[in-house]
Amino acid sequence: MRTPIFFVLAAFAEIAGCFAFWAVAREGVSALWLAPGLVSLIAFAALLTQVDASAAGRAFAAYGGVYIAASLCWLWAVEGFRPDRWDFLGGAVCLIGAAIVVFGPRG
Repeated sequence: MRTPIFFVLAAFAEIAGCFAFWAVAREGVSALWLAPGLVSLIAFAALLTQVDASAAGRAFAAYGGVYIAASLCWLWAVEGFRPDRWDFLGGAVCLIGAAIVVFGPRG
């Protein structure tokens, strides 16, 4: 049952890495933010390889749903914007889809 943990860790590593680039390009922060951003993106890639999945494409597909939900958490916790009910509903639908991809019976 390690898969959900690695998906969540990978999502926040990717979001943090991408946010560093966003902050440099859009918010005018120091380019020094790019160094930890790159480290975070490397950590994201390494974490995603730890997911229990039979194929990379399936892992990436399921990860997409987790990424969306984690992005909404980031929006609230880091950027200070509370997601609305449509954000919550969309995030829940994405997590349900991710669970279907990961835990669906395979024969």
